[in-house]
Amino acid sequence: MKTGLEFSRKVDTAYMALCKPLCKKWHLTQTALDILMFLANNPEFTTARDIVEIRKLKANLVSVNVDRLVREGYLVRQEVAEDRRKTKLLCTSKADEIITQGRKLQQNFVALLFAGIDEETRDILLGSMTKMEENLDYILEEEA
Repeated sequence: MKTGLEFSRKVDTAYMALCKPLCKKWHLTQTALDILMFLANNPEFTTARDIVEIRKLKANLVSVNVDRLVREGYLVRQEVAEDRRKTKLLCTSKADEIITQGRKLQQNFVALLFAGIDEETRDILLGSMTKMEENLDYILEEEA
């Protein structure tokens, strides 16, 4: 197997290739679709800062795409009462069909990614990844 970096790049490239028809259909950039899907799939994260920090998207790209999604009615901004500097980003009902199609695309991507891998091997892989994530959390806690 090539380096993890190469694997990660291929995952990103393949996912974006599957997203192209959906982006074209809805006249969205990949970043705009990523923002909608991130907000829809992770309701505990609602700010542009969350998108930048967790999805590792560039702040200027997030800003431009959020502005466009708000203008086009796919997102609304909502001030947080406790901190007026914070603004929640919420998907609107206009985004529902894109999100539904995006989730189907994501499910299809996972199915394609795991094609030819039996359930036992898949369970071992996912269990190993869960354990590695716990190990990473431990490392990060120790370094903090």
